[in-house]
Amino acid sequence: MNNNIQAYAKIKGSFSYPDIHGTVTFSQLKDGVIVTAKVYNLPYTKCEKEIYGFHMHEGMSCTGNDTDPFADAKMHYNNGECVNHPYHTGDMPPLFGNNGFAYMSFFTNKFSIAEIIGKTIIIHSGVDDFTTQPSGNSGQKIACGIIQVYN
Repeated sequence: MNNNIQAYAKIKGSFSYPDIHGTVTFSQLKDGVIVTAKVYNLPYTKCEKEIYGFHMHEGMSCTGNDTDPFADAKMHYNNGECVNHPYHTGDMPPLFGNNGFAYMSFFTNKFSIAEIIGKTIIIHSGVDDFTTQPSGNSGQKIACGIIQVYN
């Protein structure tokens, strides 16, 4: 499958979570995109949930401020077709951790690779409740990456 990767985001943790790192890759197929995430050193406590909100945001920068390290990632990416969360274009399944490591691969027809270049991937500290508007009440942004063309 690596021969088919057309885009990727290099994930880096915030100042509060500097050890988080990983990649999210995007492979365009005829009927949609395969998204694959591999993320290391996510925060966890033994015997507690390791579920993290995982979204594509509309902003094109992983910069921010003292209260939100990735504020410039802005809101969930939405091409206007679906107004409410969890139906935004950028709403993705949560990451399930295993002692700080998460791996996930899924197939979606919500977007093409051409329309997501420059958008950001955000990992949140908590689980997405799939209800609260506009973003699922999934906690603070702990890691970010900018989607770019894979060379």
